Amino acid sequence: MRLVILGGSGSGKSTQAHRLSKYFEVPLVSVGEILRSAIANQTNLGRFAQPYVDTGELVPDEIMIEFISERLTKPDVACGWVLEGYPRTAFQAEELDFLLDSLGQKLDWAIYLQVPQAVMVTRSVGRSLSDDLPEIVQRRVELFYDRTVPILEYYDRRRRLLTINGDQLPEMVQHNIVSLLCQTS
Repeated sequence: MRLVILGGSGSGKSTQAHRLSKYFEVPLVSVGEILRSAIANQTNLGRFAQPYVDTGELVPDEIMIEFISERLTKPDVACGWVLEGYPRTAFQAEELDFLLDSLGQKLDWAIYLQVPQAVMVTRSVGRSLSDDLPEIVQRRVELFYDRTVPILEYYDRRRRLLTINGDQLPEMVQHNIVSLLCQTS
């Protein structure tokens, strides 16, 4: 199973990515966790990404594409994965498809967690992550609508998009995702 989890900041992407990774027994590739770790450990990626993360901006496509290419060619993800936090632009989505083609793989589904903007902001500000300050959260939500929504169109055109109401209890969201996946496979 190869799944991409899409949604704005605070939509429940991380929660559902963790749950689905366990459910399908495939590795979770969480770009947010990896970026935070890279920043904390002052790696080259971390030093480059920090100014973008600190201001709520997206890390440039070319850096993210290189990073994801490196990660998805590792042996632990050869049989499947749940990818959370990537792609963030339609260009990245297209590049992910090119990468998967070159690896002889295909994306099963892009799962969009649809949550009202006010809920995303409230949930994000309530977390204790260093990059969840109100002004940074607001900027990430704006970027989501500006740059990320075209990804939904991209995956919808390819008949790879499942839209889920993410404004429910996490257990119910997971149940709905798994039910839809079972119906479509």
